[in-house]
Amino acid sequence: MADTGLLEALLRLLEKVDGGIESQDVAADLGVDHQLIVGAVKSLQALGEVISAEQKSSKHWELTGEGCEIAEQGSHESRVFNAIPDKGLPQNELMKMPSGKVGFSKAMSNKWIRLDKAHEGGPRVFKTVETIEDTVRDKLQLVQKGLSAKLKDKEKNELKKRKLLSEVTVKSYRITKGSSFSTTINKQETELTPEMIASGSWKEKKFKPYNFEAMGVAPDCGHLHPLMKVRTQFRQIFLEMGFTEMPTNNFIESSFWNFDSLFQPQQHPARDQHDTFFISDPALAHEFPQDYLERVKQVHSEGGYGSQGYKYDWKIEEAQKNLLRTHTTAVSARMLYKLAQQKFTPVKYFSIDRVFRNESLDATHLAEFHQIEGVVADYGLTLGNLMGILHQFFTKLGITKLRFKPAYNPYTEPSMEVFSYHEGKSLRTKSYVYVILSLSRLTLSISPEYISKTAHFPPGLNHWTEVDGFLSPRLQEVDNAAVGRVPSPLIRLIKSGIPRTR
Repeated sequence: MADTGLLEALLRLLEKVDGGIESQDVAADLGVDHQLIVGAVKSLQALGEVISAEQKSSKHWELTGEGCEIAEQGSHESRVFNAIPDKGLPQNELMKMPSGKVGFSKAMSNKWIRLDKAHEGGPRVFKTVETIEDTVRDKLQLVQKGLSAKLKDKEKNELKKRKLLSEVTVKSYRITKGSSFSTTINKQETELTPEMIASGSWKEKKFKPYNFEAMGVAPDCGHLHPLMKVRTQFRQIFLEMGFTEMPTNNFIESSFWNFDSLFQPQQHPARDQHDTFFISDPALAHEFPQDYLERVKQVHSEGGYGSQGYKYDWKIEEAQKNLLRTHTTAVSARMLYKLAQQKFTPVKYFSIDRVFRNESLDATHLAEFHQIEGVVADYGLTLGNLMGILHQFFTKLGITKLRFKPAYNPYTEPSMEVFSYHEGKSLRTKSYVYVILSLSRLTLSISPEYISKTAHFPPGLNHWTEVDGFLSPRLQEVDNAAVGRVPSPLIRLIKSGIPRTR
């Protein structure tokens, strides 16, 4: 509540007038800041019908900090003009002045000064007129005196563009006497105490009415992270589509499952330490299915299954290196191997989990992100089946306007991209889809990356680092986060295709 003395002073002023009084006039009469009067009005309103207050909004022009300085000391251009003697001033000395750069440009534009670039001592600035009229200072002084109405809109906008003037919206009140008006402050009780009941004093007390529409104190409790909400949503969609979740609890993989089993050559740049986190202890893996390892080695070195291979000397030492997995496709490779060890039955697998890349951290990149992985194995699958699955998945996300576009991809042939049109803000997702025939001739593999980039988070979250990784988002935003669909006018959702054969 505002100071009792201020409340009573406001009430005494109101008592003297027949109608009402403006809160700004009260502030001027009492010599206090207007915001203190606004607080006093709200305090009096809480006491019941003591006063009646009607809120009003008005706009007026105010000087900025720089504008106040110019109103007192003169514009930058006038200060530059006054600093130039009759014999001129070297340009480099002029630019060292506090107002040099801005003032020089404006004074040149006003044709108050000229620059002699051919002067023997170097570029020199000379006056071109004897006297000047500092109209900028004059205009700002008018605003300072409350006479901004004398300025044209164009003049105000020019000063605003120079950040010397700003238009401010002020909320004020028209205050009138209420039905219970009094110049004496009678504080209303907010609590009935045992002492009041025992003594009977409650009968003479005036109690503040209950506000049954007031919000209660929010309980302290945990909330789901926005990214986890998206993950749960995607997981539910896959389960509704009949997919089974793959186990992804091993962040550490061998290079064999992460790279070699996916037929990525051992000389590929992605295997370099600049893109991959290699493990130092234990540095090597030793347990592999030997029959499968030999087949992978043969396809890399000599080819097979319709592939010409890479024609290089494949080394087990490179495949043994442990690393933080760079994609969850390594999990798919394991699942497909297990599937091949038994009688074939159609399956649909998916996974959503973290992967790691040795990248430089910035506003849009972390060293880890979530990847979505999907595998469908059945008889007679075609590219049309893949397109149907993608269409169903994105439809369940609320993205219905899809377009499949042919595209070039060095790893797949034929290749395509999937675009969607949706009203709102542009947001590009980085995703890929492969039809893998090298692992199994009956397999479609879907892996749209970056789950964090397929969700729309509340305003104020400017960087993905605020919602992803181990960096904590603001708690209130986690509490209020309502994860929405992808709000993109034109989004490239998927790159897809069938791997090239060599």
